[in-house]
Amino acid sequence: MEAVGHAGICLGILANDGIVLAAERRNTNKLLDEVFASEKIYKLHNDLACSVAGITSDANVLTNQLRLIAQRYLLQFQEAIPCEQLVSSLCDVKQAYTQFGGLRPFGVSILYMGWDKHYGFQLYQSDPSGNYSGWKATCIGNNSVAAVSMLKQEYKEGEMTLKDALKLAVKVLDKTLDITKLTPDKVEFSTLTRENGRTKIKILGAQEVEKLINEHEQVKAEEAKQAAAKK
Repeated sequence: MEAVGHAGICLGILANDGIVLAAERRNTNKLLDEVFASEKIYKLHNDLACSVAGITSDANVLTNQLRLIAQRYLLQFQEAIPCEQLVSSLCDVKQAYTQFGGLRPFGVSILYMGWDKHYGFQLYQSDPSGNYSGWKATCIGNNSVAAVSMLKQEYKEGEMTLKDALKLAVKVLDKTLDITKLTPDKVEFSTLTRENGRTKIKILGAQEVEKLINEHEQVKAEEAKQAAAKK
C-alpha cells in the first residue's frame, strides 16, 4: 500500500454514457519515443481496460494475467468475460500472494473500467490485499484522499455525461497534482463508450487533452473574476 500511495495518481469516473480513466504520467522524458506514449492505461480485451498505480513491473505481470483469464473465458464460452468475474479472478491470485510464506504481495492497485451485458458500464478498484469494490468515482495513488473528497462534492449521481466526467477529471487533477501547470504530457486520459453495439476504448491524443485543459483554465478564470467582483 505504501508503494501505491507514492505512485502517480489514477482516477476513474462513471458517467451515464461511458467511463473516464485519467492517470498522471511521471518521469516524462523528451527522449522517450512517442510510440510508447501510453504507459499507465492498458487494454485487457474488447470490453475492458485498466489503469495502475504502484510498481510498474508488478503491474505488467498482473495485466498479462488479466488478458490470459479473459482469453481463456472467451475460448471456453465463446463470449466476453463479465467485468466482475475478471476482477474477482485476479483478486484471488493477489490474495494468494498475501497468504503463503516466501511470496511478496504485488505492490499494485488497479482501476478497471468495463462494460458487459449484465450490468452495463462498471468501474472497479482492487488493492494489493486482493480486496475489490465497485465505484461511481474513485482515485488511487498520490494525494488520493484529497481527490476522493473532491469527487464526493462534485459528482452528480445520475446526471453525469462523458463530457462532464472529463471536465471533472481535469478539475480534480489540476487541484491534486504536485505541478504548477497542467500540461498534456503530464496526464493521460482514456474513455470507454458504446457505439453501434460495440465497446470503444479510446486514449485521448495530446490535442484533445490540451483542449480540455484550456476549457478548464477558462472556467477557472471566470470563477476567479466572479469571486473578485463579489468582494
